Amino acid sequence: MAKESDLPSMIRLNIGGKKFCTTVDTLTHREPESMLAAMFSGRHTVCQDSEKGYIFVDRDGEHFRHILNWLRDGVVPTLSEPEYSELLREAEYYQLLGLIERINAVFNKRKEDSEPDSELTRTDIIKCIQSERVRFRGINLSGLDLSKLDLSFVDFSYACLKNVFFSRANLQCAKFRDVDAESSIFHNATLRECEFTGANLRGALLAGASLQSANLQGKFFPLL
Repeated sequence: MAKESDLPSMIRLNIGGKKFCTTVDTLTHREPESMLAAMFSGRHTVCQDSEKGYIFVDRDGEHFRHILNWLRDGVVPTLSEPEYSELLREAEYYQLLGLIERINAVFNKRKEDSEPDSELTRTDIIKCIQSERVRFRGINLSGLDLSKLDLSFVDFSYACLKNVFFSRANLQCAKFRDVDAESSIFHNATLRECEFTGANLRGALLAGASLQSANLQGKFFPLL
């Protein structure tokens, strides 16, 4: 066993079998409240291989190079979403609050970029349906909560309806020709005599919906 005060400025780490070399300053400077900073602050005792000089940490070493790059330069790598989830798990283990914040910021930015803004609000929709004949052809309504509204006979053809909540809405005789309704929720909605010809219904939820005489010839199977 060796105290941190006895360790050299260069630190050799064995993270789950992967070997790394760094310095005490790197491990303690950027995130002074982290577990790594605490380990090498001189306040604790760490296990060191007396022959090879490596300090062993029983964690997955796959993403530890990203941990070190963050501690060195404050850089967050460009990764896939699953890889970011893995890196986030390691950052949480090492209590790297700055890195955790940055990863979550990347997640939020990607979510915003992948979800286009709706062109209308729920209030706009309510005002429109007071008219006799309503058309939302080709309009982006993604993400709106249109639950419990009377949308009967409305023409949504060619509209973007991703992640729209139609729960308990009255959609009798509504037209959904060639709409993108991926992951939309039609739970307990009235869909009698609706037309879904060419619609993208992948991941759409139709549980409890009234579907008498509805044309469901969409491009993907919904979740019934």
